[in-house]
Amino acid sequence: MAIDYKEAGVDVEAGYSAVKMMKEYVKSTYDARVVGDLGSFGGFYALDDSPTGDVLVAGTDGVGTKLKYAFVLGKHDTIGIDAVAMCVNDIVCQGARPLIFLDYIALSKLVPEKVAEIVKGVATGCREAGCALIGGETAEMPGFYAEDEYDIAGFSCGTAKRDKIINGANIREGDVLIGLASSGIHSNGYSLVRKLFPPVKEELMRYDERLGSTYADALLTPTRIYVKTILALIARYEVKGIAHITGGGFIENIPRIIPAGLGVRIVKDSYKLPAIFEMLRERSGIEDRKMYNTFNMGIGMVVCVSPKLAKEVTEYLNAQGEKAYVIGSVVKGEGVELV
Repeated sequence: MAIDYKEAGVDVEAGYSAVKMMKEYVKSTYDARVVGDLGSFGGFYALDDSPTGDVLVAGTDGVGTKLKYAFVLGKHDTIGIDAVAMCVNDIVCQGARPLIFLDYIALSKLVPEKVAEIVKGVATGCREAGCALIGGETAEMPGFYAEDEYDIAGFSCGTAKRDKIINGANIREGDVLIGLASSGIHSNGYSLVRKLFPPVKEELMRYDERLGSTYADALLTPTRIYVKTILALIARYEVKGIAHITGGGFIENIPRIIPAGLGVRIVKDSYKLPAIFEMLRERSGIEDRKMYNTFNMGIGMVVCVSPKLAKEVTEYLNAQGEKAYVIGSVVKGEGVELV
């Protein structure tokens, strides 16, 4: 019997409903310098009224239940990279350079060595993103979290010029989508992953030939940070839109950058699906559309460019050390078509 994300305990429809219900409260706090609306990858606040002035772009996120694998394996030095990546990859989608990061760690009992390992990962992620870790909070909450467990979340803020914000407004039919390979599952879908790969240390330490690693290494591989690649790309080429493929996969995230009246066509065999996603599909038994609505399916970031730039941009990204593929195009209609 197939098991999907909802049966694993995550109701994405309830999440969408919550966002709709909270909008009126969120908007009640806005003033004239709030740019844009809910639904972008970052939140915007203009520092002045100039059309070319600086805009703060901020994002916040957590790591989710991927943490369960860190607990079982006693490995805490990479999970902080995920916390940074989930925030900075979002705000760079808008063309912003991340400047600062703050973390929040809550745990049942403060073990200094463990907290130091977590923050070591946060610092690694910040260096990869080129931003400064300027503060944070460590909250000891006995009786609230299970023994030896913790949660981590982060906040990042950067800047972009108001007239340089990337928001997808100039995307047109025929524009090309280029996918940048992920480093693995990243930090989404783990409530389902844990049903398919139970967090049992003895099983996780097994080596798998298809993966070319242990299950532990594959499942705890940190989220790739694309900041420096994207900043170099947008300084060189006109990029019309950028989507971070996180919760909701292709189906929810790519349409966030596509104007009304347009959709996208994704060619599934335009790149080789990494083994971990083949295994997730086999073990879950769910159909492809739900897979592409839950996981990144081997693509962590999608950039949209004009057809005339597609070949050159793809070659440039590969030359920068990314694995980049033309994965689809913008078409009339709406939503995401998988072919």
